[in-house]
Amino acid sequence: MSSLNDPRKAQVFRFVGADYDAASVTASLRYAFDNDAVMTERIVFPDAPALPPEREAAFASALRLLHLIAGVSYYKAGVPPAMRFESDPPDVATSAFLHEIYLHGLGEFAYHNHFDLAGRLATLLQSPDGQPLRRRVRRSNFHEPATGPDEPYVETQLAPSMSLPRRTLLPIGGGKDSLVSVEMCKSINEPAAAVWVGDSALIAACAARTGLPLLNIKRTLAPELFEYNRIGAWNGHVPVTAINSAILLCAAILYGYDAIAFSNERSASSATLEYDGQEVNHQWSKGVEFEHQLREYTKSHIAADLDYFSLLRPWSELAVARAFARATQYDDAFSSCNRNFRILGARPADRWCGECPKCHFVFLALAPFVSKPRLLKIFGRNLLDDAALAPGFDALLEYRDHKPFECVGEGRESRAALHALAQRAEWREDALVARYANEIVPQLDTRELTLESLLAPAAEHFIPERFEKLLRAD
Repeated sequence: MSSLNDPRKAQVFRFVGADYDAASVTASLRYAFDNDAVMTERIVFPDAPALPPEREAAFASALRLLHLIAGVSYYKAGVPPAMRFESDPPDVATSAFLHEIYLHGLGEFAYHNHFDLAGRLATLLQSPDGQPLRRRVRRSNFHEPATGPDEPYVETQLAPSMSLPRRTLLPIGGGKDSLVSVEMCKSINEPAAAVWVGDSALIAACAARTGLPLLNIKRTLAPELFEYNRIGAWNGHVPVTAINSAILLCAAILYGYDAIAFSNERSASSATLEYDGQEVNHQWSKGVEFEHQLREYTKSHIAADLDYFSLLRPWSELAVARAFARATQYDDAFSSCNRNFRILGARPADRWCGECPKCHFVFLALAPFVSKPRLLKIFGRNLLDDAALAPGFDALLEYRDHKPFECVGEGRESRAALHALAQRAEWREDALVARYANEIVPQLDTRELTLESLLAPAAEHFIPERFEKLLRAD
């Protein structure tokens, strides 16, 4: 590998180009800082069929979007003040969308590194003549927000339709949410395939348990990125769901699917905290605003009949946990743990570390709906009877701390779940439940702590008509 310069001193981040080689079924995405070595990321679409001529334009547009979105992983290594698009400069709508993804998707990264991202990304909101862009945000399935005088605006038109086959790509993450979506699709006989990006053996085993056709897409980051990290590049959270979403748009066109159904619940739209006058949300690319913007972009720039949505958007995390609790076939296969994310073994400790915020939240969210013996068997221990874990659960409750920078539910959901357990004989003596009842409850308005108020579905969603019957199911 050639010698690399410190990316933090770079002045320009270059989007060098992207292409797809049908023989190797590989997309190559190329980036660079200043005149440094070109970094090439590769995405492999296994056994992808030949691309029909009528889909070529749509695939090219999807690949262009993937190139732009995936660049966030490399841009954040240096965060230079300018971007250069060398192969296919984005149009007005694309620039505005890219600005949203980088600004909000890197919000947590900016918070931890004390960056003013808005200033560095300002050039994305200027037209070639230096004038500010204006882009109207339009929702396609529910209320339309007011368009204020300072909102960017561009006119949008629908892209051509491709007459894609009716079938759905279901992204699998190894946790409870996507498995709930799997069972929902099975219940209405929706043709679907379980898809995941990367090499996680745990996700592969969990996907196999679904019984659906499987599609594992490979993603290999440019090796130069790791070298940049070694010499001191900026590092932090990136919007992985946005990147995976763009990969799946390409996959849907290549393999022939007319829908991509993620499993992001409404809690994902809730900010982690506010910093410098702006909301910072660890899960921004799982939230409803990103979903709505990517839907609009897909229909205007890629294909009018390619649907992108979240099947669980109307539900809270607690509602998802209740639905998951009704089936037991995934108890020994699923995991949401971020620290111990490896292939399942004979013991629960192979899937759950018991120490991270994801373990804490999933345990707490399932506890009101799963029998205590079953839950302890899943996790291998009682996390609510370990006083040493109090700080982690306090953060989930938003008690003396903000919500963790993790994919966890809202503080009110954690409070409602723990409050329900405090009323039950089998839980109330456990260390953290008793502590909650004695120390925290006196400081709360208990009228807001009912599970029922958090289990009702919300109206804000983009679920297509063919899935509507699922909204009526309890």
